[in-house]
Amino acid sequence: MNVVVARFPGSNCDHDCEWAFGTILGVPTRGVWHTEGALPPETDLVVLPGGFSYGDYLRCGAIAARSPLMGAVRAFAARGGAVLGICNGFQILCEAGLLPGALIRNEDMHFHCMDVDVAVTAEPGGLLRGLERSAPLRMPIAHLHGCYTASEDVLNMLQTTCRLPLRYGGHNPNGSARNVAGVLGEGGNVLGLMPHPERAVERALGSEDGRSLLETVLRNARSAS
Repeated sequence: MNVVVARFPGSNCDHDCEWAFGTILGVPTRGVWHTEGALPPETDLVVLPGGFSYGDYLRCGAIAARSPLMGAVRAFAARGGAVLGICNGFQILCEAGLLPGALIRNEDMHFHCMDVDVAVTAEPGGLLRGLERSAPLRMPIAHLHGCYTASEDVLNMLQTTCRLPLRYGGHNPNGSARNVAGVLGEGGNVLGLMPHPERAVERALGSEDGRSLLETVLRNARSAS
C-alpha cells in the first residue's frame, strides 16, 4: 500500500497528511510536486491536502486543478484509483471536475477554525464503505470557502445515489447545502471533505475520530488497487 500526497505552492497540510498516513498509520507515504506529469507507478491512494494552493487566486483550487499533476490524477481516478481531497483538496477536486458542485465563501463571510461534529450516513459506500458510527466524528475545520453548493437536481441525485456520506451534525459552520461535509464521486473512488481527519488521529490532538476515517479509506483503496 502506497500513499502519494500532492504538493502545490501554498499547500500547508501536506506534512500533516504525510505524518498521519506514514507515522501514525504506518503506510509508505511520499510527497509529489505539482509540476510532475505522472504519479509513481506503485500509487494506491492520492491525497490532495489542505492549504491555499496558489494563494487561492482566481478561485480556491482553480489553478491547482490545471496543474500537470492533476492531469495524472484525473487519469488515475478514471482507472478506478482512490483519490482523497481534504479542505483545499476538496475544492481542487470540484474545480477539476472530479466531483460535482463547488465550494464558495462561508455563509457568514468569516473564516472558521473549530472542531465540528460530522455525522456518517447510515450506509456509506465507496472509499467510506464499512465506516459505521452511531456517534458523530469529531474533527477540526479551518476554511473560508467551505460552503458546498450545487443545483437542486445535483443535490437530489447525490442524495438518492448515497454520495453524501458525511454531513455536519448539529451546527453547520459554513452554510453548506443540506449540511454537506463530504461528497463521493460517481464511482465511489473519489472523496472530498472539508473537515481535517489528519488533524484528529491521536488523543493529544483532541480527537482520534479522524483515524478511523483514514483507516477506512486505506482499506477500501487497497481493495480497489
